[in-house]
Amino acid sequence: MKFFLDTADVDEIREWNATGLLDGVTTNPSLILKSGRDIKEVLAEICEIVDGDVSGEVAATDYDTMLKEGRALAQIASNICIKLPTTLDGVKACKTLTGEGHKTNMTLCFSATQALLVAKAGATYVSPFIGRLDDMGIDGMELIEEIRTIYDNYDFETEILAASIRTLNHVKDCAMAGADVATLPPSTIEKLVKHPLTDKGLEAFLADWAKTGQSI
Repeated sequence: MKFFLDTADVDEIREWNATGLLDGVTTNPSLILKSGRDIKEVLAEICEIVDGDVSGEVAATDYDTMLKEGRALAQIASNICIKLPTTLDGVKACKTLTGEGHKTNMTLCFSATQALLVAKAGATYVSPFIGRLDDMGIDGMELIEEIRTIYDNYDFETEILAASIRTLNHVKDCAMAGADVATLPPSTIEKLVKHPLTDKGLEAFLADWAKTGQSI
């Protein structure tokens, strides 16, 4: 499973990219606002840091303006992925932009039928929002499983990009369900490597090593 970082903070992106574990970046209007920077400037800088796909989201809600904004975003760098809402106009724009050779990420997906339309439109990624479904008392992981089954049934090439991930179990369950990508905030991806027994075991090993008086 690929890991994308869900942030527009270039310092965090640079730090995680240096680990070699980062496969791409997702942004949205809220993250751009949090960065306090111009969207084109920050996306251009992110694209210079990261080799993988970088999602930049349109702000329009109608087809024609989505095309205009999507094409403008695509001019920023070759690894820009145009992020569009999963609405009828968004799906139409996805079909057009994909036909022009652009990568697309269909966001705010909350149902398997939405994901089916997205795949038929040729989207590069579909972004089902797990955490927001969980907030409504609906098991978001079931959506990942449903989309995986549908995509496998028809050999759709659209990748499942699990979004709105809140917990480590979300990451594990997405990997088990066959999600292609998980986009994670820095705070979550950092927790993936941590376990109290790892820390405890390392502490014991280091204490014993110190008693040997050796060096390597």
